[in-house]
Amino acid sequence: MIPDSVQQIAQKTLLAPFDLEAAKLERVFGTLVGRKVDYADLYFQYARSEGWSLEEGIVKSGSFNIEQGVGVRAVSGEKTAFAYSDEISFNALTDAAKATRAIATAGQARRVRSNLPAAGRSIVPLYRDIDPIASLESGQKVSLLEKLERKCRALDPRVVQVMASLGGEYEVVLIARHDGAIAADVRPLVRLSVQVIAEQDGRRETGSSGGGGRTDYSHFTDEVLDFYAKQAVSQALVNLQSRPAPAGTMTVVLGPGWPGVLLHEAVGHGLEGDFNRKKTSAFSGRMGQRVASRGVTVVDDGTIPNRRGSLTVDDEGTPTSRTVLIEDGVLRGYMQDSLNARLMGMPLTGNARRESYAHLTLPRMTNTYMLAGSHDPAEIIKSVKRGLYATNFGGGQVDITNGKFVFSASEAYMIEDGKVTYPVKGATLIGNGPDALTRVSMIGNDLQLDTGIGTCGKDGQSVPVGVGQPSMRIDGLTVGGTA
Repeated sequence: MIPDSVQQIAQKTLLAPFDLEAAKLERVFGTLVGRKVDYADLYFQYARSEGWSLEEGIVKSGSFNIEQGVGVRAVSGEKTAFAYSDEISFNALTDAAKATRAIATAGQARRVRSNLPAAGRSIVPLYRDIDPIASLESGQKVSLLEKLERKCRALDPRVVQVMASLGGEYEVVLIARHDGAIAADVRPLVRLSVQVIAEQDGRRETGSSGGGGRTDYSHFTDEVLDFYAKQAVSQALVNLQSRPAPAGTMTVVLGPGWPGVLLHEAVGHGLEGDFNRKKTSAFSGRMGQRVASRGVTVVDDGTIPNRRGSLTVDDEGTPTSRTVLIEDGVLRGYMQDSLNARLMGMPLTGNARRESYAHLTLPRMTNTYMLAGSHDPAEIIKSVKRGLYATNFGGGQVDITNGKFVFSASEAYMIEDGKVTYPVKGATLIGNGPDALTRVSMIGNDLQLDTGIGTCGKDGQSVPVGVGQPSMRIDGLTVGGTA
């Protein structure tokens, strides 16, 4: 059961202004649900967001956006019918329900037992029902960006440019399901990012940092700003000294925290339910089999308080959970929404996510990370005769069907005779996700989660996520370089 304060905010925001009491929602479901419909829901959303950006010492742009609407969905067997409206009213809901019902009943349904959680289950919120946008005045938001810029420039005279952005979002959702269950959530979200350019002897290099979470702007204390500034400037100065990266097959050591984005892309997507139900994932049909080295345990956990990727309930009203995906190298689970879990005969995991009311739910990651091992990070470095130490990543891409990935390292160093020697630029990691997991030979005891910057894309939808991992040694990985 969602706490009364959250329910009241959601109903006051999304139902009461439009005279949508329970009886009218029941009438909508009466139109929507028929003999061939296995599942149906209404997803109401109100979202208010803002963004501020600073460049060359001044705030050059600001944005503010409000959107609201409702998505109407019916599931019949493997088929989903969906309609949405940016108008919240009984008439608009009825029209959308009629259109959805017509699509849903056009084919045969495969009757399966419902796997939805029972209504009334007690749910503990993972974050406060606050509006982060209202937590600072406009002038204070500008001052926050200016302060971050000053901190970056004060660290080194070679910093010639600082670009920073601040964003906040206040989102209220209410999910009404055909079984009578109603779930609600108030979702705050903030993020602060900074990029610096450092110049020396005509050479320019960049560095970046940032973070945030499901809280308000008070998250960005002086201590946090100092951390972002030092990390961004340090990365830029390191890259000023970098040499062209060598190419070839070598041992790669990944640093803790954000390098877990490689795990997210190369492995995480392949463990989402829809790809495995359709048998298009490299992990399809491998449940219970060894898919990684011993010691490799990967979880998806949407229940960590205040984390960027966390949700009190997913976008079907199911509480999120801590799902063990790989345990000691053995495949144990997939991330599921109700459709794929039902058709695969597997339990719900609370991973149904959607970008907005205008999008369908998909099984998506929340906070995905590898658990710590037993090795000291210094021991891992010392074990490498010659290899690459990658501590930060930029962009990357992966093919879900075969697990092949390409990732660019934004900060990396050479390891020679067990010591980190010089920084390199232009290193890319090339490999196959399932294969790379079998090449993990040492796992550090220094698990870190990222600072709260991740956004994941899938089927044209973007949602906030978290990643993480300890330091990790991977043997025989292909490195593409510029040397």
